[in-house]
This record gives sequence, C-alpha cells and structure tokens, in this order.
Amino acid sequence: MKNLTALLFSACLGLALWLPGMAQALDAGSPAPDFTLKNRSGDNIKLSELRGDVVMVNFWASWCAPCRQEMPLLEELYERYGDLGFTLLGVNVEEDSQAALDLLKEIPVTFPVLLDTQNRVSKLYHVVAMPTTVILDRDGRVRYVHKGYLPGYEDQYRQQIKELIRE
Repeated sequence: MKNLTALLFSACLGLALWLPGMAQALDAGSPAPDFTLKNRSGDNIKLSELRGDVVMVNFWASWCAPCRQEMPLLEELYERYGDLGFTLLGVNVEEDSQAALDLLKEIPVTFPVLLDTQNRVSKLYHVVAMPTTVILDRDGRVRYVHKGYLPGYEDQYRQQIKELIRE
C-alpha cells in the first residue's frame, strides 16, 4: 500500500511539475469562469453567487494521494476563515463520484464538495495537475493558482487568504 501511495504521489507531483506549460492555467487578474455544479446533496452551487467572498476552488480526485493529504488541511482553513468571508469549494473531477463519496466518509469535511462528473469545469479551468487550487478575490478574479500539493503549501494558502480577506 505504501508503494502504491508513493507511486500515486509521484505521478501527481510529476504531472504538476511537467505539465504547467502544456495547458496554461488561468492568468492572475483574469475573471474566474463561472460555473454551476451539483453538491453532494444534489443542489446546484453557482460560483458567481459567491461574489463578495474570497473563494478557493480546489480540484481533486480520490485516487490522488496529495489530494487526500491536503483535504484535512483545507478543512482547517475553511473552519478558520469561513466566518470572515471565505468559502472553499472542493471540486471532484471523477466521472464516477462514488469513490469521492466513499473517501469523504474516511476524511469528512464540512466545506461544499461539488461533482464535476463530465469534467466541464476542470477543462474550463485548464486543470492539468491533481490537486489544482485556484484562489479568487471578492470580485471573482483569479489571484493565485497552485498546481499540485506538497506539505507546506497550506501556509501559502493561509497567507493568501488572509491578504484577500483584508482587501
């Protein structure tokens, strides 16, 4: 199991380091493409309805070891900054969402998890690495894009969220 986890981690990290130039991510300062996705309960969540909040959009998959490692850290950010005008949307990119729902039983989170089963939103955001995290300002503009995850990235997230909340 450890070898499989290490292999998946290496694959995700490799994609994060190798593919950035292949499909350019959104540019900082550009408007975030609007989307509507269903959450775990089947309700529609529309990104543009969150204007006024700092929004983190985290694209993830259950098979991605770094995504699994990052999930509890994202929950901590959501709990800490949620009352200060911060929202976190976890966007699962798997065609069959059952694996994601099973993972969420192991690693429960309270932030909204959206299901991109047709990969429309991940394509719209040019996601080429797992996980990919996009942080938007209160006006719905892309401010930061992070491809992949390594321990310590959550410190960058925290700093960027605090900066955008203060604006």
